Amino acid sequence: MSCLFEVRLFNSSPLFISDGYHHNPAMSMPQNEVEREEEYRNPTEVKKSQIVMPCHANHCQELSVGQLLKWMDSTACLSAERHAGCPCVTASVDDIHFEHTVGVGQVVNIQAKVNRAFTTSMEVGIVVSCEDLFSGRHWKVCQAFATFVTQRPTGEKVLLRPFVPRTQAEQVEHSLAAERRRMRTVHTDIMKDLLTNRAFHRVEVQETEMAVPAERTRVESVELVLPTHANHQVNTFGGQIMAWMENVATIAASRLCNAHPTLQTIDMFYFRAPSHVGDRLVLKAIVNNAFKNSMEVGVCAEAYQGEEPLRHINSAFMTFEVCDSYGKPCTLPRIRPEPLDGWRRYQEAIARRKIRLDRKYIISCKQTEVPLSVPWDLSNQVYLSYNNVSALKMLAARNDWVLNSEKNKVSLYTLEKKQVLSFMIEFETDISAERAFMLLSDLNRRVEWDPNYEDPYVIALRSVTLPTHPPTEGCNRGEVLCAGFSIQEVSKNVSKISYFNQASPEVLPYISTDIAGLSSSFYSIFCTCNTFLQENRDKPDPAGDQQPSSPVKTPL
Repeated sequence: MSCLFEVRLFNSSPLFISDGYHHNPAMSMPQNEVEREEEYRNPTEVKKSQIVMPCHANHCQELSVGQLLKWMDSTACLSAERHAGCPCVTASVDDIHFEHTVGVGQVVNIQAKVNRAFTTSMEVGIVVSCEDLFSGRHWKVCQAFATFVTQRPTGEKVLLRPFVPRTQAEQVEHSLAAERRRMRTVHTDIMKDLLTNRAFHRVEVQETEMAVPAERTRVESVELVLPTHANHQVNTFGGQIMAWMENVATIAASRLCNAHPTLQTIDMFYFRAPSHVGDRLVLKAIVNNAFKNSMEVGVCAEAYQGEEPLRHINSAFMTFEVCDSYGKPCTLPRIRPEPLDGWRRYQEAIARRKIRLDRKYIISCKQTEVPLSVPWDLSNQVYLSYNNVSALKMLAARNDWVLNSEKNKVSLYTLEKKQVLSFMIEFETDISAERAFMLLSDLNRRVEWDPNYEDPYVIALRSVTLPTHPPTEGCNRGEVLCAGFSIQEVSKNVSKISYFNQASPEVLPYISTDIAGLSSSFYSIFCTCNTFLQENRDKPDPAGDQQPSSPVKTPL
C-alpha cells in the first residue's frame, strides 16, 4: 500500500505535520471562548435573496448562469469590502461546479463571507442555494471561492488586518484557505507538466478526420461598458464580464451540437487587468475540444478605448453538456482543431479536463464518497494533499469526542458518526512543539516507537494506488481513510500530542480490544512514543536538524 503525505513546519501553534495553517480548534480554544453558532454571526457575512423572474431566465425558463455569476460577484465583493474597509475588486475565482438549475419563480439565496485575509488579498467563500416557495424545499446550487484584492485610487496596496475565526467551522475554512491558495499557485505548473509529458500526448490524441471544424464554432462579440455595468469604483463588475463571457461561450457550444447546451463547470480563472466605463469589450469564444458527453469552450475578453491596443482582461474555460428529454447527456460530435494554435488549445483542453476531473473527484466529493485508494500521479498529488489535510482538520475540529479510557496520562477518545469509528489518542510530553514536529515527521524513525507499522506512517495520510505496486496475492492490503497528528504547544517546553484515525476494517483489530478495555497495547505504544521523544529531545538530527521551509510532497 502506498501513501501520500506532505511535511511542513510553521512558527504557529498547534502544529499539523502537513498543513499550511496549524490550528486545532477543538483542542486549543477554551470552552468559554468558543462562540455558539446560533449566537454569533460572521461580521463579513453578506446575504442576498432574489426571486428569479422571466427577465433573468434563458430559453428553458431557468436562471441564466451569467445572471447568477453577477449576483455572486456583487455579493462576494460586499463581503470583502466589509472586512477591508475600502474598495475591492475580483482577482480570481476557483472552479465552479453547477449541481442544479434554478427555475423561474424560485428563490436564489447567496451567502458570502471572508474565510481568510492574507497580506493584500482575501478569500471569500460563496454558497448558492435554491428555495422553492411552494414546497419549502432547499437545495444547493453551487459553491465558489473568490479572491479579492483591495484597490485605492492611488494604486497603492492596502495591508489587510487578519480575519479572526470564532467558530469551529470558520477555523476549519480559515485553515483550508491556505491550502486552496497553494493550489492556485501551482495550477500553471501542473498544466506545464502535463503538456510536456510525451506519454500524455501519445495516449490522448485521437483521430479527427470526420470531426466538425473548430472554426465553425468561433464567436466574436463587442460590448460597450456603460455606467450600469460598473461598480462604485467605475470598474466593470467582474460578474458582468463573466456574464458576457458565458453568453458567447454558450453560442459557440450551440454551434457544435446544434442544440441548447447546459453549462456544467467554469474552470479557475484570473482577472489580469481591470476594465472601465467607456471600454469596448471584445469577447471571443471557440470550442477547444469535444469529448464524448462534454465540450470545453475557451473564452477571451479584451478591452480597448479609441485607437489604443487591446488589453487582455480575462480568459476562461467552460464545460458544457447537452442532455436529452430524460436528462441524460448526449454524445457530441468530435472537433477538428485548427492548425498551430488550434492544436495547442486542443491539447490544453485535454490537460484541463484531467485536472478538472481530479479536482471534482478528489476535492468536491464528500469523504464518504471517495474510495480509500485513489489513483496517484504527479498531476493530482496537490489535490490529494488538500483532501487529506481537510479531512484531518475536520476530524480534529470535532468537539464531541468521548473519553473512553485513560492510563498513564494517555487518553483514548472515540467518535462514531455515520457508521465510521474514529479514535484519538492524546498525551502531554515535556518537549517543545517544534522539536516534537521534527521527530514525528522523521519517517525513518517511526519503527523506534511503533511496532505495528513496518513502513513509515505520517499525518494527513490516505491510501492511494500506484500502478508500480499492484495488490499482492496472499497479502493483507490495509487501507487508511484519514489519520494524523496535531502537536499543540502547551508551554515553551511542553507539548500536547494528539493522534487521530478514522478506523478502516484493517485498523480495527489493533484498537477494538483497547476500546473494550481488554487490552492496553495502544497505551504502551504511545508511552513508548513519549519515551522516544524524551530521549531524542536534545539530540541533533543526522541531517543537521534543518527545518523544511517549503512543502515537501513524497509518495511512498
